[in-house]
Amino acid sequence: MGKQMTEMLKGTLEGIVLALLAEQPAYGYEITTRIRDHGFTDIAEGTIYALLVRIEQKNLVDVEKVPSEKGPPRKVYTLNAQGRQELEEFWKTWDFLAQHIAQLKQTNTDNKSNTQNKEN
Repeated sequence: MGKQMTEMLKGTLEGIVLALLAEQPAYGYEITTRIRDHGFTDIAEGTIYALLVRIEQKNLVDVEKVPSEKGPPRKVYTLNAQGRQELEEFWKTWDFLAQHIAQLKQTNTDNKSNTQNKEN
């Protein structure tokens, strides 16, 4: 993954995790697997676990320790009301950015086409 992709993901990864938890509760490794299943294959497990600590500290999730067949209990994360509100805000911000970036890209593409046409 390129540096630019890594930097962009840093700003959106929390929203991605919240969106996955809105679908269904999950534990850390399961979240990492689901993120990879959505095409984000280069995300390190450690990155997800650090993010889970942050969203827990921000009270965006409820955590329940569930017995595991192998090893210690797993922490299962469930999106709570505050997390759902944060996710809604994330999607509003995402929609705003996506719309305006698309407009900027279109303007840039149009200007490039006009410049090329004038040169020919």
